[in-house]
Amino acid sequence: MSYIPEVADFIIKKIEDNGYEAYLVGGSVRDMLMGKIPHDIDITTNALPDEIKLVFKEFSVIETGIKHGTVTILKDGIPIEITTYRTEEGYSDGRHPDKVIYTTNVTEDLSRRDFTVNSIAYNPKNGYVDPFDGKKAIEDKKICCVGDPKVRFEEDALRILRALRFSSVLGFDIETATSQAIHECRHLLKNVSAERIYSEISKLLCGINIRNTLTEYADVISVSIPEIERIIDFDQKNFHHKYDLLRHTAEVVANTPPIKHIRYAALLHDIAKPICQSFDENSVAHYYRHPSIGANIANEIMLRLKADNLTREKVVKLIKWHDNPIEESEQIIKRKLRSVGEELLFELYELQRADTLGLADEYHSRLSHFEKLKKITREILQQEQCFSLKDLSINGNDVSELGLKGKQIGNALNFVLESVIDGTENNREVLIKLIKENADSF
Repeated sequence: MSYIPEVADFIIKKIEDNGYEAYLVGGSVRDMLMGKIPHDIDITTNALPDEIKLVFKEFSVIETGIKHGTVTILKDGIPIEITTYRTEEGYSDGRHPDKVIYTTNVTEDLSRRDFTVNSIAYNPKNGYVDPFDGKKAIEDKKICCVGDPKVRFEEDALRILRALRFSSVLGFDIETATSQAIHECRHLLKNVSAERIYSEISKLLCGINIRNTLTEYADVISVSIPEIERIIDFDQKNFHHKYDLLRHTAEVVANTPPIKHIRYAALLHDIAKPICQSFDENSVAHYYRHPSIGANIANEIMLRLKADNLTREKVVKLIKWHDNPIEESEQIIKRKLRSVGEELLFELYELQRADTLGLADEYHSRLSHFEKLKKITREILQQEQCFSLKDLSINGNDVSELGLKGKQIGNALNFVLESVIDGTENNREVLIKLIKENADSF
């Protein structure tokens, strides 16, 4: 290994200078072996928590995890978790160990960890400690549990989603025994808190391997989002589509930017189709009102997952509007900018583009349409064209001076804004005259 983060090197040397062992461990070692810069630095050591506190007595020490053998040291504002070698016994809540037992052996500590890619320790002097062939798993791009997968998942059910997350984010396959155990143990996810479920699903949705993760493990994700079960093997029975609903959804998610709220919108954009399906006289399926009904269902899902309000609101809006066609017209795009906003409109283009990629091949010719929409929208913004009330050359005070009151003021401003969007000059005198001429209608 050619590089170890400076802060990790400092911590390890300081612990060693005081007569103890210390290793960089877990995801940070995995990331470095993959040529990435680790973001979270975790150190494991044979020093006990109280001994670590003495070693770093001149530093800020956070004791939040001390009952599980972890103290956090703040070095240059960077939090570094230092955990004593340990083994664990009993997981009666399916999440946390009932008992932590300190050990003096780093290999025993590594044996309690979830996946072999995370069960590698590294010390600049001693090199790697890799008792479970984690380096080979990284080379082979495989996610494998340490030991018996079912035991690992029964200890902590969140590991099921962590496996999916690592597979999606790293682009790794899940080896056969681990994959089988994931499907068999998926019911255990019912015991995991909504906050932890949301965190893991948010990360896996933004992974590079999300297409395969969704198609192979939809039954697992549906334990936490039961509505997903309805789209598995759902035949859309419509000539627009070449995929079943799950595969279509996976294609849409994979073709959107890896931004959390856009990926959630892609995941749930057609969630209402199974309950909105109807057939015409030719036995062709239609899905009237599925965007609006789907938006309501998505709102319930995001609330249940305890998503933050901003993410939830963006997801709901994108789903509600995802099936509305937008014409290549400045007037129409200005009105869309007015109602949707600049940021969300470009994200809506991305969602609609991805939705088109999930259709039958003959509809892919529409893709150029979205590039034209983006071009027109950028020109409107660059030219600072008027599409909102704040862009008007008059305001409420100007209208009030004309003798209008209350709702009349808002009605007048919206009237002239519509007129400006349609081509009327955004000039104060012109707009005042327009209001005077139509005063009786406000």
